[in-house]
Amino acid sequence: MKVFTSQLLGFFLFFFFYHRQAWAHYKFVVKEVPYTRLCSTKNILTVNGQFPGPTLYVHRGDTIVVDVYNRGKYNITIHWHGAKQPRNPWTDGPEYITQCPIQPGAKFRQKIILTTEEGTLWWHAHSDWTRATVYGAMIIYPKLGTTYPFPKPDAEIPIILGDWWKEDIKKVLDELLYSGGEGNYSDAFTINGQPGDLYPCSKQDTFRLKVERGLTYLLRIINSAVQDMLFFAIADHNVTVIGSDASYLKPFKRSFIVIPPGQTIDILLEANQNPNHYYMAAKSYTVAAEGVFDNTTTTAIVEYSGNYTPSSPPVFPYLPYYNDTLASVNFTASLRSLADKEHPIDVPMEINTHLFYTLSMNTIACPNDSCAGSNGLRLFASVNNISFVNPKIDILEAYYYCIHGVFGIWFPDFPPLFYDFTAKYYPSNFVIPTRGTEVKILDYNSTVELVFQGTNLLSGSDHPMHLHGFSFYVVGVGLGNFDNEKDPLTYNLVDPPLQNTIIVPVNGWLAIRFKANNPGVWYMHCHFDRHMVWGMDAVFIVKNGKSPEAKVLPPPTDMPPCYYRAVPITSKYTNSLNSHICPIRIEIK
Repeated sequence: MKVFTSQLLGFFLFFFFYHRQAWAHYKFVVKEVPYTRLCSTKNILTVNGQFPGPTLYVHRGDTIVVDVYNRGKYNITIHWHGAKQPRNPWTDGPEYITQCPIQPGAKFRQKIILTTEEGTLWWHAHSDWTRATVYGAMIIYPKLGTTYPFPKPDAEIPIILGDWWKEDIKKVLDELLYSGGEGNYSDAFTINGQPGDLYPCSKQDTFRLKVERGLTYLLRIINSAVQDMLFFAIADHNVTVIGSDASYLKPFKRSFIVIPPGQTIDILLEANQNPNHYYMAAKSYTVAAEGVFDNTTTTAIVEYSGNYTPSSPPVFPYLPYYNDTLASVNFTASLRSLADKEHPIDVPMEINTHLFYTLSMNTIACPNDSCAGSNGLRLFASVNNISFVNPKIDILEAYYYCIHGVFGIWFPDFPPLFYDFTAKYYPSNFVIPTRGTEVKILDYNSTVELVFQGTNLLSGSDHPMHLHGFSFYVVGVGLGNFDNEKDPLTYNLVDPPLQNTIIVPVNGWLAIRFKANNPGVWYMHCHFDRHMVWGMDAVFIVKNGKSPEAKVLPPPTDMPPCYYRAVPITSKYTNSLNSHICPIRIEIK
């Protein structure tokens, strides 16, 4: 086998020397550096000066230690997306949920505990929209002495899909929050940090994947985009989907995939075509009106080795139309867990906690109808009509130390009103949410079924929902209103996919199941960052179990400090924190 690039050579050397240990240690220096894209240069926040950031290479069951140094101008947190972090929510990363941010000039040592995850995950910033440029891949190999459940590929390549704004990303967010409207969409999508041939000043730096005919390549695809689900394809090549979110799937072939922000998909590319140059390409899947989203296409080039005259331009792949919802739903419905002897699944069959969460777009009045949302109103988003408000002390500390007045414990199991969620018309008062910082308390080892229901309030939208601290089984998905009598009869309880991020289809529903066996505070949110800052978030607190192995670990000694203490919040649901759910009670000075 030939060595195709120096990058691949470095990867194999790193793999050989590094992966003998069960502990991996990395240093992340967060700092601004200048990068040039689309004919202009701007400073962006990076890790170790790299964009995308460094790839982490580990094995299943390893523990990773990352020393994060904030040398930037703004607060930062880092989230290890898809790592379940058993009993260790302290270094999960979401700002004001499990920690206060790492201040400029400060350092925080984060421990990432892996268990059953195997495949591709990723890491990214989790404060404001800093993840637009602060992200990287996390490759989790099988345990030493074991192998993949498919023939070993000849090479493996992370393919990170992202986006790029010409404007400073903090300014983009500030303008969105100030205006109350949708905000500006990105100027380009990227593949491994490069926009590709179809954008100005980009052709010479287009990412190129060099392949040899007859060989097979494992492409670890990550969607790191801030706002967009993406269709992805490689011209004239069907790919074999074999994994998602660090869990193996029953292999199936497709000419394209759809991948939401936050999700990872592993595919096998067989280099079985005539030697040539072929585009790999990605573009937005959205139900937004044409002209109000990034309608550009990012490309990279698959280059076969050998002597030949390549097509000019390279062969372009078929991608579905930008609003092809059926293409997206059918792809999601095709995911099936491998569920073999070496990779068993454990779907909860007896459910003792039933939850039904509506996902809605909302508005609240602005003075003199001065905002940029519909009819001069300010845009919000909600789960069960509660638009989440971040506290000033992280919820984990408030829970662990019994700090009162930070959050309420009455997040509802069901929406305040049942109606035709996908109807075209609805009473205007339906769009007004309640704002508050509420959490849902789960008993340790409770078995949970959660049905997400998309609504058509303001306008329907897909929602890529991500749950921290757990992987969940996706047991059902459909369009329209969930039917509590008929739809459960269609559930897949034999080989449902095990995910941490999944698309709830526009004006549709999706059902997940998981066992609440990870004590701590765990965030759940839409992975469209504008929806997240508008309030489409929720928090689960899983209570401690009885044994020492079923209790939250003590906090690290270098937790970033919070500079606020008990801050009252406004919500009709909020009461004092019930003392019986606190792991410990100490006096906070």
